[in-house]
Amino acid sequence: MIRVTKTEERSKAVITIDGELSSESIALVETCCAQAGSSQKPVQLFLRDVTLIDGAGRMMLTRLAVKGIRLAATGLYNSYLVRSLLSAARALRASSTKSGIAEG
Repeated sequence: MIRVTKTEERSKAVITIDGELSSESIALVETCCAQAGSSQKPVQLFLRDVTLIDGAGRMMLTRLAVKGIRLAATGLYNSYLVRSLLSAARALRASSTKSGIAEG
């Protein structure tokens, strides 16, 4: 089960996730992030009380980070996971820039 909450702040849109981030919830999270991004404000995806992140969830978080969505988390493991995914996203962005692939 997942709960997704969107909050509009003055300088950014915040999508907060509680529950399980699994393959069943990926479409919902990506849709919410895309809608939040249409406001032309930076988007932050905040993993608040996330109890599970499966492989599909990790891949989605990496894709969102590559697109420029900011990731943040509470909890020791989720914070570690976000730092790892952000490193992977930076490496992907760098390799796509070097190879001449345009970011979309």
